[in-house]
Amino acid sequence: MKKGRIEAFSDGVIAIIITIMVLELKVPHNHDFAALFQLWPVFLSYVLSFIYVGIYWNNHHHMFAVVNKVNGAVLWANLHLLFWLSMIPFATAWMGENHFAALPIALYGFVLLMNGVAYSILTTLLIRHHGHESVLYKAVGSDFKGKLSVACYLIAIPCAFWQVWLSAAIYTLVALIWLVPDKRIERVATDSL
Repeated sequence: MKKGRIEAFSDGVIAIIITIMVLELKVPHNHDFAALFQLWPVFLSYVLSFIYVGIYWNNHHHMFAVVNKVNGAVLWANLHLLFWLSMIPFATAWMGENHFAALPIALYGFVLLMNGVAYSILTTLLIRHHGHESVLYKAVGSDFKGKLSVACYLIAIPCAFWQVWLSAAIYTLVALIWLVPDKRIERVATDSL
């Protein structure tokens, strides 16, 4: 099967996810800075989640740029990733509305963990479908960043019950690690041309 439909569908779902997140930013009823300041946890949660969704969209785009076909397993793995991405708005809203309380921040970490696992599964299935000589396989390599991210989430989730700001810092650190688009794929794709 060709990859066009999976890319278009994924782009649409991700656009809806971002729309849902922004709709959670409620307009204050007062017209002063104090009313705006009360929204800082919700806004901070939104910014972090927007960055995460952007990272997944960007890396998904790069990954599908170097593959030319999909199969049923890849379709299901992509839906699995989209499911966990679609949970980000809920986890974001709960975390922001409850001012970074322990359980909401732990759930947020669990959702991030599952996104990382789902992305890894999708990558593995795409590599299996395209073979070990593919551009994607050469670009991903040992996937150190992916494994490091999952390890960080596994540390941050229980930390939420001990020190919520440590968990938030770890989530932010992982986002910063991934903020720069995955140059491995761009570099290998360029070298292959």
